[in-house]
Amino acid sequence: MDTKLNFDKQVSLLKTQIKGNYVIGDAEAIAALYEIGGFGRPRDGSLQLRLTEAAYLLFRKKITIFKNEKGIEKKLDFDSFIQYAAQQEEFFELKYIVYKDLKERGYYVQSSATDFRVYPRGSKPGKGSAKSYVFVRSERVPITLLELTALMNEAQNVRKQFIFAVVDEESDITYYDVKRADAVSSFEGDMAEPFLAEAKNSLSKAVLFKERVITADKEKADLLYKNSFFGKMMDEDRLLLSLPEALYLAENGVLELYDMDGKKLSNEEFTSSASQIDSEFSKKYTIYKELKEKGFIPKTGFKFGTHFRVYRKIESLDKIPHSEFLLHVVSPEFEFKLPATSGAIRLANSVRKRMIYATDLGGRREYIEFERIKM
Repeated sequence: MDTKLNFDKQVSLLKTQIKGNYVIGDAEAIAALYEIGGFGRPRDGSLQLRLTEAAYLLFRKKITIFKNEKGIEKKLDFDSFIQYAAQQEEFFELKYIVYKDLKERGYYVQSSATDFRVYPRGSKPGKGSAKSYVFVRSERVPITLLELTALMNEAQNVRKQFIFAVVDEESDITYYDVKRADAVSSFEGDMAEPFLAEAKNSLSKAVLFKERVITADKEKADLLYKNSFFGKMMDEDRLLLSLPEALYLAENGVLELYDMDGKKLSNEEFTSSASQIDSEFSKKYTIYKELKEKGFIPKTGFKFGTHFRVYRKIESLDKIPHSEFLLHVVSPEFEFKLPATSGAIRLANSVRKRMIYATDLGGRREYIEFERIKM
């Protein structure tokens, strides 16, 4: 890029000094490194370089780095410096891999609390605002949902894109755009359910078997299946319903639920029985219900290894479109194990779907979307 060529031509070798977690240059370094190349931050007439920036400049032969050892200045070569930096900063080598990759793609990059700020092409520090925050992680190190959302919040609170950079065992980098799916205007369905008013005219009996709920009311079964895409027909007269579908319909006054002994079940009793069948039932149902209320059609995502595949609209059973996204429900304490997460995202993208993780944080839902991107 022109900016890189301009920097290479104008900046000659500069002397710098290690001070703790920074490498310090003088006023000349401000003019050469910051004003031309966007490196570091001016502080009190000197330039503060973070260790990743200094390593990159040392590699590019734009600076020399000295370390004071008992009053004697010792010049560090590249290998000595990165070993020093790795002792000062956790996962330094991974951050350097990502920093170098971004620089070589032509971006201006500054170190920050979330590892890096990345400026859009055509802008740089001192001349414009960063577009993205980049956070670096090893594929071997899980990240909790709460940690991830805290980092995402930090970026989104200042209107920055949050990019999650995962470095694998062979030092290849995968970049993910992580954002709140429900903050995107497209996160709403188009399936209002006028059937509910009609279906409520008469309650139908539905029986909880070992893992399924079955209703033998043919008229109601046709209405629910053909018009609103609940369940699957067992035969011409009977409708098989999933556990979340059955509870949703019961709560909306469409079904009365019974066990196989003929005992009528309250919604609470059904929930208790369903939770014994599926230990994740309650957390899944909370999200299922909200998706229905948003106008979506959630169906099982088993074939994709997720809890739900979700449709925005189905106009006919004869022409079912691709589902809009895959959704997996997790607890607030959930840890993303990155190899598994990578596989889920790749699968979703390969079948032209979005990958979303959902959780209930004490009544407040979070829908977190991962999208693999190219920088």
